[in-house]
Amino acid sequence: MASTQVNPTRMELTKQKKKLVTAVKGHKLLKDKRDELMRQFLDLARENMALRLKVEEGIKEANKNFVIAKAGMSEQTLNTALMAPKQEVYLDAGKKNVMSVDIPVFQSQTRTADANDIYSYGFAFTSGDLDGAVKSLADILPDMLKLAEIEKSCQLMASEIEKTRRRVNALEHVIIPETQENIKYITMKLDESERSTQIRLMKVKDMMLEEAHHYKEKDRERAYSAG
Repeated sequence: MASTQVNPTRMELTKQKKKLVTAVKGHKLLKDKRDELMRQFLDLARENMALRLKVEEGIKEANKNFVIAKAGMSEQTLNTALMAPKQEVYLDAGKKNVMSVDIPVFQSQTRTADANDIYSYGFAFTSGDLDGAVKSLADILPDMLKLAEIEKSCQLMASEIEKTRRRVNALEHVIIPETQENIKYITMKLDESERSTQIRLMKVKDMMLEEAHHYKEKDRERAYSAG
């Protein structure tokens, strides 16, 4: 049903038609954006699942190695060996725009380029199992950072998809139908007004013709009387 706020004028009709054109174009653009976001989100979700399984497996293997290392060493020796870190990791958090969504991009680098510069203890009093545990954690670190990047990207894209979906639904089910009803209502009122005007003009014309005929008859009567 048309809104009662709409004035049935030609100016308002033009305004509503322009609004409808804009709403239809916006609806199409938002639908295209939503579909592309969904496609990219699903790709990220599949990558996220595969990477999560890999990271969980790597953490599980590292924990197993630490348990084995702890069984072959005293707790004091283990705590002393791991008291101070040897390597440092620097993380640079940037971002990139994907379909108007700023998703994070992580770049990491270590203090030194040596891959074996991760052991903060001497090898004389520690077991080889501890070396394997530390190495397995170091190997899984890049995948953990990538997983954090992808999971955050999925959260941001899911939020944008939901906002876009609400806008598409608002245009499709509220704004466009309401505007179409307003146009229909205004057109109907203008047609009624035009018909009423035509009827009044026809009545005025009939009255003028009748009045002219009446004067003509009187003129004839006067002419007949004078003759």
